[in-house]
Amino acid sequence: MSAPAVEHERPGPPARKGGAAALGWILTIGLNVVAPIITYHQLRDHGWSEFGALLISSAWPVLDSAISLAWRRKIDEFAVVTLVFLVITAVVSLIGAHSARALLIKDSGVTGLFGLLCLATLLAPRPLMFYFGRKFATDGTPASTAWWNGLWQYEGFRRTMIVMTAVWGVVYLVEAGVRIALAFVVDTDTMVVVSPVMIYTVLGCLGVWTAMYGKRSQAEGERRAAEAAAAADAGAGSGAGAGAA
Repeated sequence: MSAPAVEHERPGPPARKGGAAALGWILTIGLNVVAPIITYHQLRDHGWSEFGALLISSAWPVLDSAISLAWRRKIDEFAVVTLVFLVITAVVSLIGAHSARALLIKDSGVTGLFGLLCLATLLAPRPLMFYFGRKFATDGTPASTAWWNGLWQYEGFRRTMIVMTAVWGVVYLVEAGVRIALAFVVDTDTMVVVSPVMIYTVLGCLGVWTAMYGKRSQAEGERRAAEAAAAADAGAGSGAGAGAA
């Protein structure tokens, strides 16, 4: 049985290919964010139902997954999550009444379902933020992907991914609950403004916290690695001194 990996053996990331990273980001943002939003609003303006417009919009993440599979021989998990999110939204749009308040509640329910998805992946071999992190931290090349996957062997890295996923899940469940409650106590005209503000505020705060927590965890890991290396050097020096004596 191989010895467990220690923190000071953790390899650094390989050199990133700027062109590949830029093209990957353009495809990701374009096909998973920009194109679905534009498609949805264009179809709605032309009389399509919310359900139909959402389903057609979900074709873009499917295309992104197909491109990723053809280009890199692997499925893009970010596109898969986007697709699942759009399909959930489409299904939720069919449920119950279609009043303005009901639509606001359904919208809140979707972010709550995303929170549940985050928490559910804590039971999977890898939590959701592991895949999101791989999307943001690598350029998608085999070398950078292998480097990221290899980090899972380190306890500190695993703990960071698990904590991030748990925090995102809990925060989105709370955010959904607050927005649903507000939908019943705040007038609709006000809630139409408050709801998107809450969505983007929570997303921004989570993004900032994730970046800060990731840097802090990395710094802590580097500190422990330095201490372990110093202790190993000290032990080697003592051993050599004892041998010379």
